[in-house]
Amino acid sequence: MLVTLGHSLTLFLGVLGDVAVNAYLIDAIIGLSVVYKGFDNLGGFQRLLSFQPNTQAAVLIFGLFHGLGLATKLQDFALPQQDLWKNLLAFNVGVELGQIFALLFILLVLNIWRRFDSYYSFSVITNTLLMSSGLILFGYQMAGFIMAV
Repeated sequence: MLVTLGHSLTLFLGVLGDVAVNAYLIDAIIGLSVVYKGFDNLGGFQRLLSFQPNTQAAVLIFGLFHGLGLATKLQDFALPQQDLWKNLLAFNVGVELGQIFALLFILLVLNIWRRFDSYYSFSVITNTLLMSSGLILFGYQMAGFIMAV
C-alpha cells in the first residue's frame, strides 16, 4: 500500500508538475533500493548492524523514488496534454494492478516453496544476485551521470 502511495504521488507530481530529475541519478537511487531490499531480505541489518530500519518508511521512500523514475521516463514522450491526468490515472491503475497480480502469484508460489529445503539456498542466491544487480545498475547509472555532467 505504501509503495503504491509513494509511486502514485511522485508519478503524478512528476508528470503533471513537470518535475525534471536527472534520469541517471534517479536510476542510480533505484539501484541502491534494490541493494537495500536484498540486504534486508538476507537479514543483513540485524546480523551485521544489529538494528532493523523502519520497513514501512523504507517502502514509502522507495515508492517515491520509483514513481519519480517512471515520471522522468514518461516526460521523454510527447504526451498529449488534453486529459493528461485521466490518461495518467488509467496508466497508473494498470501498472498497480499488474504489480498486485504478479505479487499475488509470486507470493503463492513462494509460500508453497517455503516448505521445501531448497527454498533457503535459493533465497540466499537470489538475494545475492539481486544485490549484485542493484550495484551494477548503480555503477552504470552513476557513470552515465558523471559523463553527462
